[in-house]
Amino acid sequence: MANILIVDDEERIRLILKIMLSSQGHAIEEAADGQEAFEKLQNGFFDLVISDIRMDRLDGKGLLKKIKENHIACPLVFITAFASTESVVEALHLGAADYLVKPFDENDVQVAVERALGMGKILHENVRLKQTIKNGTDEKFLFVSSAMKEVETMAIQVAQSDATVLITGESGTGKEVIAKLIHNSSSRGAERFVAVNCAAITETLVEAELFGHEKGSFTGANSRKEGKFEYADGGTLFLDEVGELPFNSQAKLLRAIQERKFQRVGGNNEIPVNTRIICATNQDLSRMAAEKKFRQDLYYRLAVFPIHVPPLRERKEDIAPLTRLFVEKFADTRNLTGESITKGAARKLNEYSWPGNVRELANAIERVMILKAGTLPITTDDLKFIAIGSSEKHEVQENLFQIPPTGIDYDEIQKNIVQQALDMTASNQSSAARLLGLSRARFRTLLKLLEEV
Repeated sequence: MANILIVDDEERIRLILKIMLSSQGHAIEEAADGQEAFEKLQNGFFDLVISDIRMDRLDGKGLLKKIKENHIACPLVFITAFASTESVVEALHLGAADYLVKPFDENDVQVAVERALGMGKILHENVRLKQTIKNGTDEKFLFVSSAMKEVETMAIQVAQSDATVLITGESGTGKEVIAKLIHNSSSRGAERFVAVNCAAITETLVEAELFGHEKGSFTGANSRKEGKFEYADGGTLFLDEVGELPFNSQAKLLRAIQERKFQRVGGNNEIPVNTRIICATNQDLSRMAAEKKFRQDLYYRLAVFPIHVPPLRERKEDIAPLTRLFVEKFADTRNLTGESITKGAARKLNEYSWPGNVRELANAIERVMILKAGTLPITTDDLKFIAIGSSEKHEVQENLFQIPPTGIDYDEIQKNIVQQALDMTASNQSSAARLLGLSRARFRTLLKLLEEV
């Protein structure tokens, strides 16, 4: 089933296409012109747009232009009254996935829709890859330690089943990389890998984000929206920081995992899905379950196959190859020759305890490469900002709460404390909040207030 938006200023044409496509199991939305269609595309998710070319308020060509300008990964099929060579060439030249000729032949409609949906899948994958590059995410699973070899073996073993996996470990250890290794090694590898950061979604929107919503189900729900659970159908849904999921939403997640079906917010229809669930957390879910802060039945369901990723300080033999990887990534050229890091600098990296783990190492090397303009080797002088031993917990807290110099006002003190907490946790707000003994909501409120000062 696909979400399809039909755009035509003739209600009769919209109705004909709606009847044809609904009979094939697709969900249909309608728009009377290009402007209305563009507003729907901004507020909801669609797999395909079928649009007339000639309309008064933003025609089909203008709509296609706006879709491209706003980087909306949605293919468009044009409707035309006649199939001259010139009109077909023009439509395809503009970037349309296909065209339909009035009056419609049901077989032609089905073929065009299937072809366009295949193109849409490619568009979505290209967007995902571009976002990966933009975010600087390196999906290489590089290690030499026996501890990580064991993790790799477990990941490949569980990939052969559809068992729910719970990946635990500190922030920055590479839990998402392990999740992608499981996905890519499984029979679902050619399908979507959809990642959701549970800590980044406001409590009121969690269920709408995961399960989608129907039009009018709440203020601002101007159209039906597909949730991540449904979008990942056939592939893998990765729930990062699952321990941050609101308690009230956990029951619905448990039911969706157990029964492989769910209801959209504001909807009554049961939607079946074939989605594999992989979760990750830096918290102790078993302790949270015992303290009634996390549903015990959900914990048991998620922890069918647990995998623990050890922190970088417990597998220091991985620091050298990871450093080389990040040097190559952030250098001006990939054709590096000679020594990339001096022995003294390598020793300093090994002596540091890396509280932010692999993410912090990557950030440190990127910072060095920016300051050195890509030149090598990296020396101990380049690593002066790394304070050996300062990452130990008791020392961190001493640094955070030391009395500031005379003359710094209260707001400045709070800013310094918050910034130090973020630095020590590789900018992970949840970890920084726990370090300061604050709830994540209180920490975010404090952070917002300080940004306005």
